[in-house]
Order: sequence, then C-alpha cells, then structure tokens
Amino acid sequence: MLVTTLIFLAAAVIAVVIFQRLGLGSVLGYLAAGAAIGPSGFALVGDVEGTLHIAELGVVLMLFLIGLELQPARLWKMRAHVFGIGSLQVGLTTAVVCAAAMVFGTTWQAGIAIGVALAMSSTAVATQILGEKNELASPHGRSAFGILLFQDIAAIPALALIPLLGNPAATEGAQHPLLRVAVVTGVLAVLVIVGRFLLRPAFRLVATIRSQDLSTASALLVVIGTASAVHAVGLSMPLGAFLAGVLLADSEYRHELEADIEPFKGLLLGLFFVAVGMSANLKLLASEPLVVVGLTLGLLVLKAGVLFGIGRFTKLGSRNAASLAIAASQGGEFAFVIFADAMKAGVLGSHLGELLVVVVTLSLIATPILFVIRDAVFKRLGDGTEKREYDAMPDDHSRVIIAGFGRVGQIVGRILLSRGIPFTALDASAQHVDFVRNFGNRVYYGDASRLDLLRSAKADKAEVFVLAIDDFEASMRTLKIVQENFPNLHIVARARNRQHAYALLGEGVTQVVRENFFGSVEMSRLTLEELGFTSLAARRTANTFAEYDEAQVRKAYPLRHDTKALIASAKSYAQDLEEILKQDEREAI
Repeated sequence: MLVTTLIFLAAAVIAVVIFQRLGLGSVLGYLAAGAAIGPSGFALVGDVEGTLHIAELGVVLMLFLIGLELQPARLWKMRAHVFGIGSLQVGLTTAVVCAAAMVFGTTWQAGIAIGVALAMSSTAVATQILGEKNELASPHGRSAFGILLFQDIAAIPALALIPLLGNPAATEGAQHPLLRVAVVTGVLAVLVIVGRFLLRPAFRLVATIRSQDLSTASALLVVIGTASAVHAVGLSMPLGAFLAGVLLADSEYRHELEADIEPFKGLLLGLFFVAVGMSANLKLLASEPLVVVGLTLGLLVLKAGVLFGIGRFTKLGSRNAASLAIAASQGGEFAFVIFADAMKAGVLGSHLGELLVVVVTLSLIATPILFVIRDAVFKRLGDGTEKREYDAMPDDHSRVIIAGFGRVGQIVGRILLSRGIPFTALDASAQHVDFVRNFGNRVYYGDASRLDLLRSAKADKAEVFVLAIDDFEASMRTLKIVQENFPNLHIVARARNRQHAYALLGEGVTQVVRENFFGSVEMSRLTLEELGFTSLAARRTANTFAEYDEAQVRKAYPLRHDTKALIASAKSYAQDLEEILKQDEREAI
C-alpha cells in the first residue's frame, strides 16, 4: 500500500509539473501519469477498478463544493440552462449518435445504449479545466455547467433504461422500474428534509466543541454519507453530494465546509484522473489504431457540432459557442458505468464495449489538448471584440479630461459633477462604456492615447488631465502623448502600485496618487480606534504615516533600479518611521 501510494504521488507530481510547464494543464498531466503507470504502460499498478472506486470520491467532493456555491434561488435561476439547454443537448446527441451507430450495423437497442452513454460528458474534466482558466462564470461556462448538471440527473433514468433494452434473462430478478423510481423519490425527499431541519443544528453543536478535526470529520461524514445513501438506491454518488451542497449553500457554515473539504477534493480528484489514465487500454489502440482514432474523432466532432449549434441557438457568440463545444465534447464517467451495464444485459458485445471505453478515455485525454489549441487560435485571431468607431467628442470645452472611467475615474467624475465642473471622460472599452452609460454617466468610447481624439476632446483648452487608466502600459503611453502635445495640461495620475508611481515620477508627474493607499490608511485609523486609541491619536498616527510614506516614495524613486539599495532603504524606513511615530506620541502628550 505504501509503495503504491508512493508510485501514485511520484507519477502525478512529475507529470503535472512537466505538463504545466508545457502549458498543457494539470488534467492532461494526471491522465498521462495514469497511462504511464497503468497496465498498458509500465504496469507499476494493476488494480484499476479499485483505484477508480476510491478516486470517485474526488468527483463526489468536487460536486459537493459546486453545490455549496449554488443557493437554491440561484439554482432556480439556472433552470433554463439545466433543463432547457441540458435536455436539448442530451436528446440531440443521443439521437445523432444512435443514428450513426445503426448506420455502422448495430441494433437499435445497442444504438440507444451507445447514444445515451456518449451523450454524457465529464463533469470532472470540464469543470476542472474551466475552473483553472477562470471560465466557469463566463457565458459558455454557465451553459456547460447547466448541461453537465442535467447529464448527472439524466444518468438516473439512463441506468434504469439499459436493463430494459437487454435480454429478459439478463435482467431477471431486477427491481421494477416504477418501484425503483418510487424508492429514489423517497430517498431524495428524506435527504431534503434531513438537510433542511437536522444538518444545521448538528453543525451548530459541532461548532460549540471548537475542534478543527471534528469539524473536518463532520463535513466528510455529511458528503460521503449523502453520496452513499443515494448510491444505495442506484443514483450517482456525485449527484447526491451535489444535493447535499445545495442544501447547505445558505448555511452560515458554508465557508468553513469549503475550507475543510478543499484539500481532500484536490488530492482525490487528481487521483481520479490518474485512474482514468490507467484504464486506457493502449493495447487495443495499438491493434486497431485507425478504428479507435476514427471513433474518437467522430465522437468529438459529433458532440462538438451539436453543442456549437445549441450555443448559437441560445444566442452565444461564435467564440463562446466554440468554447462550449470543446468543454463538453468528450465522453464522461457515466459512460463507463452504462457500457458495463449494457454488456452485462447483453445489449453490447464485450469487444464493442471495450472499444467504446477506450474511445471515451481518449476523448477525455483530448479535451485539455483541444483547449490549448483553442487558446492559440483565439490569441492569433485577436480579442474577438467587434470593432466600432470611436465616439464623436463633445464641443463643450470641458475643464477636465478623465482618461479611464473605471472605479477611480468614476469617483473623480462624481465629485466634479457635485461641484458643477464639466469634464470629458474617455474609456477604451466599448463594453464598459455601454455599461456605465446605463447608470447615467457621461462617458465616451475612445482611446485616450490617440492624439486625434485628444484634440477632438479639446485637450488644448482643458486645464487638468486625470490619468486614471488601470493598465500600466496604456497609462504610460497616454502620459507620453499628453506631455508631448499638451504641455498646458496639469496632470493628476493614478498609480496602481509603488512601481507604477516610480514610473510616473520618472516622467515628471508631481501629482501621483496610489489607488489603494489612502483607503488603506483610513482602514488603519479605524483599526486603531477599535483597539482603544482615541480618535485624535489614531488620526495623528495615520496622517503621520501617510505623510512620511508619500515622502519616502519620492525619496526612493532614484533607487528604483537598484534592488540592494531599495532593500536598505526599506529597512531604514521602518526604523525611522517607528521613531517618528514615537516622537509624535511624546509631543501629543
């Protein structure tokens, strides 16, 4: 057991580091590690089925954490994605794959089984990659998650359907489908009642004991207990865990549960991908390469085509639709279970079943690669935003021009408006301009580094130029244009951080404001007051610090390229500041 664990950890660490360095993502690294140590690789580990059973807990914990993020009200808002888009995807994919299978000579029963199985996608692979790329909240990410969630729900009737397609002798003694539905409904109802009325008091009791170990054990007990309960009546364990997460999504213990579960989820989910890689029958790939590769490509193309069409039908842009197609075009974990049941019921032959398992595995491996290709293509094509003409500038001789109308520029604009001072605001993001205009803001779409736009905005007649652009490069580029062409303008510049401030000072700007500095100083003042300092003492300390730190920025500016000198200056700064504050306190007394 110890040696096996060592093999798993070593293979995973080495492969993930290599694949992350190559920009291929951690999922592909885990899959490659599994293929290397599995029966078709170096055969270092042979118990693939046992590993898959343990590793499924990773998917279970992942679905629980996803459920925690979905309050019931939010889940209800997603009903169009889950039951609308999800049912459309499963229905169309099943029909297309079933028709294709029958064209190649399978029976209609086998065609339905294959279609239902391949309609399922991998929740683990898709959500892991979308999460790594911060795309779960994107339009295609929300659509993909809705589809994946519906597939988990649809797996229940799918698993009940397979025995009905097979030989009666193979399913003799099996539970009647209607009775099974009744049992499932009863178990779900009990879980909902328990989750609503018993779980919160139980967690409240655990919290009073103040034991981190007990808190972690309780969280795992809830997840694994719920998953086991639904699994006992034929439902999927991930779906049960998701249900438990949704029931606790409104709980005051949600964040603590996330912190307790997250380490286990990451480790076990990695083990799941390793196990999937181990299950790949590479010998079958070697003996029938054209058939396996052809079927894998066929699966990816068929599902991607259906998903892209659904994306466009639901008003997704072409790029979001393409991303949706890639995210859910692979086969899923439920396919392995459905194929096993289909072979047991006599719906599929053993050779065809094993062949399809390899196809699904290869489609899982292909998904991270398709994302890499997508990223490269999108990067080559540019940002994909629709270009439009810059807005015509007003002819009102504004006294102030604000470049960048984000969170900083908007506050400046509101204060100017409160004093009746006219200004012209420019922002280079058309989407952001359209958004802030909805709130009554007067802002124009245009790049403030464009000389022709600045002239149209009457920069030669303005008095002050507020440089509030967030991006460092764009900020410095705009500053250079303004200084070279409008020397009459007084510049007040926003700096994102100390390095940005150094760069602005280096160009001769005297009015430099670090965007988070004064807010942080104010928070420090309030913190001192909460610690018992008088309001006067807290304010004196905060003001003294602010004055000294602002002076220190200008003092350290000439040293910005000398790391050793900056470090020495920072050490001296801390000592001097402490002495100044002590002296200030003595003077106050």
